Amino acid sequence: MADFTFLTGLSYVFGWTYFTCWSLSFYPQSILNFSRKSTSGTTIDFPLINCLGFFAYTVSNIAFVYSPLIRAQYAARYKGLTPTVQFNDITFAFHGLLLCFVTVSQYLFPRAWGFAPSLGSRPSRFILGTFFGCVAGALIVILRVWASPVRNESTAAVTGWVWLDAIYAVSYVKLVVTLIKYTPQMYINYRNKSTVGWSILQILLDFGGGILSISQQAIDSYQQGDWSGITGNPVKFALGNVSMIYDLVFIVQHYVLYRHAVGPKVDGDGDSDGYSDSDPLLGESAREGDEERRIQ
Repeated sequence: MADFTFLTGLSYVFGWTYFTCWSLSFYPQSILNFSRKSTSGTTIDFPLINCLGFFAYTVSNIAFVYSPLIRAQYAARYKGLTPTVQFNDITFAFHGLLLCFVTVSQYLFPRAWGFAPSLGSRPSRFILGTFFGCVAGALIVILRVWASPVRNESTAAVTGWVWLDAIYAVSYVKLVVTLIKYTPQMYINYRNKSTVGWSILQILLDFGGGILSISQQAIDSYQQGDWSGITGNPVKFALGNVSMIYDLVFIVQHYVLYRHAVGPKVDGDGDSDGYSDSDPLLGESAREGDEERRIQ
């Protein structure tokens, strides 16, 4: 009993500590942009796709915690267990969504923030394709569940299409976003041979939060005596693992590969950015961006 109480307390501490680390990780980039009066060296791709991811994460977390139907269907599918999602997960997701909107606004409305225009304010085809692909995929599953005659039955969760599957489809949007959201910025850093403009503090906070998130979920599953606490909530488990892999790459870029870099490359009209005419991943022509700014 004492061991159970200790682990419960440890899970609680880990949960709110990872919440704090991950929540604080949303601030350094927007603060750095504001201090530099520029978003050069970075791209809107990361915060934009993050908005979609955290919207999906917020919706799915709320459903897992507060929907009696979803919880009943979860219990039917996973041998009477309850979801490992907690209130701090909802708080974190909603807070992250708000901060993503703030950061995106720095790219979309640079003049309102007093920033110089940057080529990174235009989303890439890669991110736009992922954005609309995720939305379409989730809608297809939702429509399939809507057409299922057993969608509102708890006992049908084992074999039939129920609303739990729709919530999983929404939650998987966050998983897909996590798998690709750092790719454009990683590529920008590689092209520039620099991480200037990209906040390493947000990466360090994200890395620490990932370790604590996985630790909390492991403790919760151990207490339940069944590791389906992880398999039943694969998004939360994958978030910590995948994010930490990306974080390690950024840490190597910042502290090892490009530690002596002074800043991103400069294009023909003197503005710093990470784009060029031949960037296949980003898809937008730097020449087109130059023309737009000359017209403005």
